[in-house]
Amino acid sequence: MSTSIRQCVHALGLTLPSPSQPAANYINHVISHNQLFISGQIPMVEGKPAYVGRLGESLSDEEGAQAAELAALGLLGQLSAALEDDLSRLVRTVRLGVFIASNADFKQQSGVANGASNLLVNALGEKGRHVRTAVGVSSLPAGVAVEVDAIFELQP
Repeated sequence: MSTSIRQCVHALGLTLPSPSQPAANYINHVISHNQLFISGQIPMVEGKPAYVGRLGESLSDEEGAQAAELAALGLLGQLSAALEDDLSRLVRTVRLGVFIASNADFKQQSGVANGASNLLVNALGEKGRHVRTAVGVSSLPAGVAVEVDAIFELQP
């Protein structure tokens, strides 16, 4: 496996985005002891929110999974920036949180969240395997369908 997060993402035919800047009074990431916490990432295309809408209403399950993958790509961009693109500093992905804007009847949160989970595992291999929470919510920033955050374990 490559020691560059950017190269791992490129091998999947994807381009690692530049890290987005916080939209409010918070920071992109915090390292505490051997853990890296990355703030929530939403799906962005060319600096603009993508996949606006709610699952079970205006967006399909497939579009939700694509939104989750795109948000996770932003998460990898933040990870790369935090680790100076050095994958050898990463021990593993500990936890992935996936928040899905959906109506009250929507029950496919796990399938939507797989878009993010699959990208992390495909890009990072075993280091991408994680525990996960997939939660349906009534709305998310900028009206997007998905937001993801994560906790990573780093080398001491």
